Order: sequence, then structure tokens, then C-alpha cells
Amino acid sequence: MTEPVDWDLARRVATRVAGREPFSVSYHAHSLLPDFNEFTAQAEELVAETTGLRSMAGDARARVADREQWVDANLASFQRLLRPLLDRISEKSSGSSLAAPIGRRLTALELGGLLGWMSTRVLGQYDLLVIEDENPDDQDIVYYVGPNVLALEKRYAFPPQEFRLWLALHEVTHRAQFTGIPWMREHFLGLVNQTLDAVDPDPQRFLDGLKRMVEIKKAGGDPLADGGIAALLASEEQREILDQIAGLMSLLEGHGDVTMDRAGADQIPSAERFGRVLRDRRSSTKGLMKLFQRIVGIDAKIQQYAQGEHFIEIVEKAGGTELLDQAWIGPEMLPSIQEIRDPELWITRMQPVEAQPA
Repeated sequence: MTEPVDWDLARRVATRVAGREPFSVSYHAHSLLPDFNEFTAQAEELVAETTGLRSMAGDARARVADREQWVDANLASFQRLLRPLLDRISEKSSGSSLAAPIGRRLTALELGGLLGWMSTRVLGQYDLLVIEDENPDDQDIVYYVGPNVLALEKRYAFPPQEFRLWLALHEVTHRAQFTGIPWMREHFLGLVNQTLDAVDPDPQRFLDGLKRMVEIKKAGGDPLADGGIAALLASEEQREILDQIAGLMSLLEGHGDVTMDRAGADQIPSAERFGRVLRDRRSSTKGLMKLFQRIVGIDAKIQQYAQGEHFIEIVEKAGGTELLDQAWIGPEMLPSIQEIRDPELWITRMQPVEAQPA
């Protein structure tokens, strides 16, 4: 069977779009791996002390990557994660469509363009996908994209030691969430797999999505507001799961940002400035790239940071960290995306029945 995605083409496109950051050959690059090895270990202790979440998967491992290496790592993750879906599509379309070769190249161009652009922006990433029959040395890694880190340090005159510890705190918090909460990784990947299982490769789904987009636009709404084209083309079943994922990711991203600032408060005097610059950076894209962000759903992800932080602020104001910690008890305790946007709904749900007003 022919793969529905031309992965080699996707890699070539991504590498071309990623370009080459001049600071990738800077003499400062030699300090990145020793620093991130040290700060990743330090961040683990700070995060555990701040949140009470301690990884059950051993010590975190840092890996400094260039843009091309980051693209390769993410292409490998996509291939592992999407394998069941791609096999179904291959079986359904094999030998039945003259357009299949065109489709696999178009998909590769889209995926390659997206990953290539993201590789110029991302600073760090925790790889949460773990496959038991694959090399453990290439899994459960905390990645840092060295050229992008160096470029920001240079552009904004960031103190490197502070900025690198600050980045490590955010990524290690995500690792603590997925390896310190026993059910979290399985629950998240289960939601993703449910979404993929519900995918129908019928082209009619695309036409239905376009019709829905026109209807939303006619009603005065924004058809790309809730997750870009993927959410727009989703079925009713998929949209319910995507809402669960959106609620979870908003909580995790907000928790990551809050923990980053708290855990490093005594050691990172520049933390407030780092946060302000990165928030401005997230929202500063304009023109064609702004449209691109909205189409692929990146705008929705940016909103997750702010919504998640607001949710945590309101929850902790109502009941402190003890109330927030109830979210880690089990999947049924997680806030929905509606509760993220209206924290009082979740706060009320978390109150014991006898404590709720009649």
C-alpha cells in the first residue's frame, strides 16, 4: 500500500521552510547542552517542590536540537501516532483513485510547511509519546531548539543562565504533568486516539465542513475561532473530544506558565520580562502569517495559555492550591473547555454536595 503522506517530501519542505538561523553556528552554542543538562535537573526539583508532582519515569533528559532535528523528531512522532489512521486511509484508497498520488504530495506540502514554520518559533518541547517497542533513548525527551534560544537571547539581551532555567521549568512542568500524574499520559493519548478513530476519510466530510464554515460566517461568527480548519471539519463526535482536549491543554499550558514563574521566582529576576516578551511574540504575528495561524489552529493554542492562567487564578482565589489539585485526582475531575472559560462552573462542581447552596 502507498503511504497517504509523502514523508520524504514533507521533510524536505520543512527543512527548506525552517531555513538556517545564523546563531546556529555561534560559539555560544557550545554552552547550550551543558546548561540545559544542568537546568533540566534543577528544574525537576523546583517543579516538584512547587507543585508536589514528581516524575515516576526517572530523571528528565535534555536534548539540544537544531531546527532540522526538531522537524525529524516531530515527523517521527506524527508517523507513530497517525499509523492506525493512515493504514485505514491506505486500505480505503488503494487502487481506487487517480488523485491519491496528488493527495499524498499535497498533504506532505501542508505538513512540511507547518512543521518548518513552527521550527522557527518553538523554543522547547516535551515529547510525551512513548512507544514500548521503540528505542527508549529516543523517547521521553525534553527538547530545546538551540538556534531559536540563542536568537532570542541575542535579540532581547536576555541573561542566558536565567532564560535557560526559565525555559527548562516550563518543559519540565509538562513532563511532571504526564509522568507524575499516573493516569495523565494514557488519558491524553486516549483522547487523541478517539479523535483519530472517528476520522472518516470520505471526501464528503470536507464538503460538509465547507458548508458549516459558510453557515457560521453568514450568522456573523468566526468559523476558525475554535481550533482552525481541523475543528471545522470535525464530526459532532470529534468536536466533543476536541473540546475535552482543549480543556485539558488549557489547564496544562496555564499550569506550565504559572509553575514556571513560581518555581523560579527566587532565582530568575528577569522572569516577568521573559514572560512579557514571549506573550508579545505569540500575539505579534500579522498579515498572511496571522491567517495561517488561524487556519491551522495555532491562534486557539495561544488562547489556551491565557485562558488556563485565568482559570488557575480564579480557582486558587476560591480555594487555594488544594482546590486546583483536585483536577489531578482523575479524568472525571478535569475542567471542560466551558469550565476553563467560566471557572465558577468547575469550582461549583468540585464542592461537596452538602456544601453547595440549596
